[in-house]
Amino acid sequence: MMYEEVTLRKLEILCSFIRTGSLVKTADELQLSSVSVHKALHSLETAIGCPLFVKEGRQLKPLPAALYLAEGGIEVLEELDRVLKKTRAKAGLESKQIRLGSMYSLTANIIPRVIMGTKVRRPDLDIDLYLGSNADLMKKLHEGDVDAIVIAVPNNGELDGIEIVPLFEDQLYLASSKNKKPKQGSVDLSNYEHEKFLTLQDGFATTSGFYDAFGLARITPNVVMKVGDIFTLMNMVSNDMGRSLLPGRVKALMGDALDFTPLDPKYQVTQRIALMYLQANESNPNILALAAEARMLQRKIK
Repeated sequence: MMYEEVTLRKLEILCSFIRTGSLVKTADELQLSSVSVHKALHSLETAIGCPLFVKEGRQLKPLPAALYLAEGGIEVLEELDRVLKKTRAKAGLESKQIRLGSMYSLTANIIPRVIMGTKVRRPDLDIDLYLGSNADLMKKLHEGDVDAIVIAVPNNGELDGIEIVPLFEDQLYLASSKNKKPKQGSVDLSNYEHEKFLTLQDGFATTSGFYDAFGLARITPNVVMKVGDIFTLMNMVSNDMGRSLLPGRVKALMGDALDFTPLDPKYQVTQRIALMYLQANESNPNILALAAEARMLQRKIK
């Protein structure tokens, strides 16, 4: 690299020296010794390969080349400062906005509490909410389209470089309309091979849990329809279009219209709900506030 000895620090020292006109004042301003300032200026001359100063007694007098370099150096330092501020803003460190992703099923209770608590900590913070499936939100997080997500922690290898703040654990239940409420206190899924089932589309955590539970029962469920959000799914189940397996957290949404029956222990599937964000963003004050609120909420849920 050409002129690799021309460092930003040396340019900063030159600009200060030209402005103050004194080795002592420059040393004082930059918290250096006068000897260090003199060495840096001499090193700059050597790196560039042209004289920048002449000695007048014990003083250094800048030549026109030094004045020109200092003028350009100020522009370089100001541009670098601008670029670094924009870079931090892109990472959310200078921003008053955060992009939060969430599963649909968390919007009735958990997400409002997270958002309200975070806003108390940082009143000027704007929070944009993005809803989607587990798979879609994980992709957005890795690609930088959202800053943090609240989802069911994946069981695959997508967690490298991800910070996880646990919130709570949830179980799947057999969801039926009130007209088809099972008589048993818990459900043996192996007896439901020929029942009609509805579920969410692929990519949702509840869909993965749905098939995991039936895998434990060693049967293939009779899925007659897949839908794109949990609210539509619950409405269809409540209208006797079929049964489904749903997480307990959605009971509060339509508890009057649906029956939630526990699965037998051998078929139970646990979802770990957590706030997740990139470890590279862990110093972001907005993320720190979000994580602090998530940890407080975890203690309240327990």
